[in-house]
Amino acid sequence: MHNVTLMDLPAKERYKLLSGAVVPRPIAFVTTESTEGNVINAAPFSFFTMLAGDPPLLSIAVGRKQGEMKDTARNVVTHKELVIHVVDESLVEAMNQTAATLKADESELELTDLALVNSTSVRVPGIKEALIRFECKLESHLPIANDDGVTAFDLLIVRVIEMHLDERVYDDEKNYVLADQLNPVARLSGPNYAGLGELFSLKRPD
Repeated sequence: MHNVTLMDLPAKERYKLLSGAVVPRPIAFVTTESTEGNVINAAPFSFFTMLAGDPPLLSIAVGRKQGEMKDTARNVVTHKELVIHVVDESLVEAMNQTAATLKADESELELTDLALVNSTSVRVPGIKEALIRFECKLESHLPIANDDGVTAFDLLIVRVIEMHLDERVYDDEKNYVLADQLNPVARLSGPNYAGLGELFSLKRPD
């Protein structure tokens, strides 16, 4: 068994180990309204999870570049709204295109064939092709500093106001998401991704 003291490693090497060990990770494909004109930015983030059902909260960690906020975090903090999309197999190629670094007044969606659709509870539009999307409002913003005192990332805790679910992935009688029909894609490390894989069930003890 190897023992690694993470703080003895450079930040890049810590990231490599953690992102390779904490897998698979769901991907938040986020649309926001830019602070630079009426532009809709889109970007994927794999440091993403559900926090609670009551209240319905999700979290996204958005890394900074040399202490500077990324467009998504700045947009959310400014406008307090965003739409999060679940990345399925049909979206993964377009999602990857939006990871390109563009200016704040340029839309990453222009690199794709994806279309926008109006939201019902927030001003930010969603991605029409997504099978599940969450309309969200900012609940809390926590800037997190590294050991040098430099803000390294922005933790966004957001409240889900409304969900949109395609009928192909939703059982409305049981109020279930049909994961085997959704075919979600998960992030691994480096350039690697994974599909849902084999499903199995375990009964929880009483």
